Amino acid sequence: MTGMTSSERPFLNRRLAEFGTTIFAEMSALALRTGSINLGQGFPDTDGPEEIREAAVRALREGRGNQYPPGPGVPELRTAIAAHQERRYGLSYDPDAEVLVTAGATEAIAAALLALVEPGDEVVALEPYYDSYAACIAMAGGTRVPVTLRPDGGAFRLDLDELRAAVTPRTRLLLVNTPHNPTGTVLTRAELTAIAELAVERDLLVVTDEVYEHLVYDDAEHVPLATLPGMRGRTVTIGSAGKTFSFTGWKVGWVTGAAELVTAVRSAKQFLTYVASGPFQYAVAEALNLPEAYFAAFREDMQAKRDLLSAGLTEAGFSVFRTAGTYFVTADIRPLGESDGFAFCRALPERAGVVAIPNAVFYDHREAGAPFVRFAFCKQTEVLQEAAKRLKAAF
Repeated sequence: MTGMTSSERPFLNRRLAEFGTTIFAEMSALALRTGSINLGQGFPDTDGPEEIREAAVRALREGRGNQYPPGPGVPELRTAIAAHQERRYGLSYDPDAEVLVTAGATEAIAAALLALVEPGDEVVALEPYYDSYAACIAMAGGTRVPVTLRPDGGAFRLDLDELRAAVTPRTRLLLVNTPHNPTGTVLTRAELTAIAELAVERDLLVVTDEVYEHLVYDDAEHVPLATLPGMRGRTVTIGSAGKTFSFTGWKVGWVTGAAELVTAVRSAKQFLTYVASGPFQYAVAEALNLPEAYFAAFREDMQAKRDLLSAGLTEAGFSVFRTAGTYFVTADIRPLGESDGFAFCRALPERAGVVAIPNAVFYDHREAGAPFVRFAFCKQTEVLQEAAKRLKAAF
């Protein structure tokens, strides 16, 4: 079989033709093959709170969620999500009409874009961006318009003039991610206010991916876009349990927004997974109600790990960008005499026994991301110490 039919048409439809196997799959396979420390894919190497894991076991045993849960999500979880948004940000949502539970944030992004974007619509996204954004825009028939975050003073910054210039009469939607993966940037209140003013002025919808909302460090502040003037009625906010509670395999995400927007997203979501993660939804409802001490300790632990890995990379000779949020750190390989992130990451397991991800996969403008690589620090302290030791020895 050559992968072609008799008409020589490829099996994979042309919207997805540019998306092969994800870099995460390739690098994780490389990690396994070489026995390397995998700092590529962003998943913790320890489970989250024992009491939340037990809550899932309890739900399973009690028969809660073992059959199809309600389409919008179990009421307990929708109520907990609404309470979380109200408690933290003063955002009031109706659990019945304005909250939707999804199969992770990945499905939330897909359902939102499939629901809100027509073929020919332009979607402005901040690059580098999480790889599913590009694929979902393509599946919706939209055209992605990247606005590049650029290195500036040890971090990556948004050029607001560039963002404004990217908006045309065909622009339907802004796709915003803060705290930002992979750069670790947290958009400031001033930047988000400018984005909000642009959205209102040009009558744009906004989908905002806030899955790292609980992982902001130092003096950074997470400001949900929906809290800004004129934004509640035009913003779809995406959250996730995986990143906050370290149960990424449970695939519990959610969407909050005005009823009309959430209804539109639900219309697409029901034909993707229909429903998912039944018993886990009950456990996540309990997790969202954990005391503030849990969130503070989680953040402090991750900040210490950020500092450990950043110091190790600096000692090994990398130039390291400051991570204000998420659990990733981006490093520049040019001080090591390298400039091609793909070649560097493919050789790194043999050279140092460590796996990283080339940031260029997250760019349309590949050259803009060429010298940058991303490391995940959501790992055990001793794993990060060993990785730092190996990198220092190799370079």
